[in-house]
Amino acid sequence: MLRTVAFRPALRLAPAANRSAARAVLGSSVKALGFSTATASHSGNAPMSFPCIDRLETRQRDLSSGPEPTYEKVVTGYKVYKHNAPYALDHGGMLKSFELAYETWGTLNADRSNAILIHTGLSGSSHAHSHPENLKPGWWEKFIGPGKAIDTDRFFVICTNVLGGCYGSTGPGSIDPETSARYATTFPLLSVNDMVRAQFLLLDSLKVDKLYASVGASMGGMQALCAAALHFERVGRTISISACARSHPYSIALRFAQRQALMSDPNFNRGFYYDGVLPHVGMKLARSIATVTYRSGPEWELRFGRRRRAPDQPPMLCADFLIETYLDHQSESFCLNYDANSLLYVSKAMDMFDISHSVTERLRAQRERTESILRTDGDAGAAAAAAGIGNAVCMNVSESPQSATGYSAVESNEQIVEDLVAGVKNAMQPTLVLGVQSDILFPVTQQKEIADILRKAGNKNVTYYELDAMYGHDTFLIDVVNVGAAIKGHLENSV
Repeated sequence: MLRTVAFRPALRLAPAANRSAARAVLGSSVKALGFSTATASHSGNAPMSFPCIDRLETRQRDLSSGPEPTYEKVVTGYKVYKHNAPYALDHGGMLKSFELAYETWGTLNADRSNAILIHTGLSGSSHAHSHPENLKPGWWEKFIGPGKAIDTDRFFVICTNVLGGCYGSTGPGSIDPETSARYATTFPLLSVNDMVRAQFLLLDSLKVDKLYASVGASMGGMQALCAAALHFERVGRTISISACARSHPYSIALRFAQRQALMSDPNFNRGFYYDGVLPHVGMKLARSIATVTYRSGPEWELRFGRRRRAPDQPPMLCADFLIETYLDHQSESFCLNYDANSLLYVSKAMDMFDISHSVTERLRAQRERTESILRTDGDAGAAAAAAGIGNAVCMNVSESPQSATGYSAVESNEQIVEDLVAGVKNAMQPTLVLGVQSDILFPVTQQKEIADILRKAGNKNVTYYELDAMYGHDTFLIDVVNVGAAIKGHLENSV
């Protein structure tokens, strides 16, 4: 028979006498309920175990003496374009010089008209497909090759690691030629436009005047749209998959949360961690958040359901459900595969992406001011000071998030659309826009927005496909049949 046990409400835990009294009352109460007092010492329950924290602590100790990040070991398999002149950036900064890692497949034809540029997502390398110099499967291995979606028997395919990355291109982890030390967070902020302009300088060096097509997914889709709009005379066709014409608040918020998790790691050291312990915990948390946004609930229902790793054991606060063990594994494996500072810089460039005419012109004006100062003074420091580089502005505690601070002069939806249409007024190439219904990071509404503004701008050859796939944002990496067929059709059909 169940009995109700009354505990004394006046117990205080501060003085030692009261703590002893509390334990005595707790012990008698536990006995009254029929439990052994042996398991009720102190709190009355055995302390939880935290194997996940134990592993993190062990991992941190191991990282203090190695291993080296895998991205720093990528030394073969790609070519390097070297730009040995100052390169002004959209947000006012500049690079004295830069390098861009790239790989190619197929053969450039006699009139150099069959080149396709593949733009990568946030953490992609130039290694989109395997080749004799690097036999490891690439990140788009099944989409590229003889007879495949991007047919290397017909096309000369180029893929770069973006400026700001860590797979051979100049980024925060690179050596600053002025200081002979790593840039770290002295590296200037980038825009997606900066990344694309650097790619077109590479094309100049390859003597490719006009691309057959510009192709990309996720941030790569942003780059493809940017190339079509800002380098329209040099792009023949465009494919944008799971991207956007401007970053929307939801995806900005998700990337902000990732950056906050990363920067909160004590080992982040404001970005100067290269000679110390890497911000492993922060990177792991950031990647966990990101992974949630890359896939979809329906897929995880099928893959994992509510299954637990050890259903016969009591619940635990560490990874318990299979979905949790999946996130734990995915995020851990990413930590040494990508540079934390590159994650910050490239993700911020994604947040700032907006193909609107007003934004593009403002960025162009800022860059031209820097170029003017460089031509006049040759002083990078003066250019940075004039642009306000390094003068960070954070919200004051008393400032309301609803204040007008930082708002665009363009407010109404009608005006926003007009501005976007003006931004793509020259993008008249045959264009494929592909969206995925289960994508929560770049929802199909954002793909429709791209197609709509292109059509309103006067592009008569816009094809919009919407896939009913369950893989979320990562569909472009997984669904070879449907995504591949759409790409192949757009590239090979006559227009």
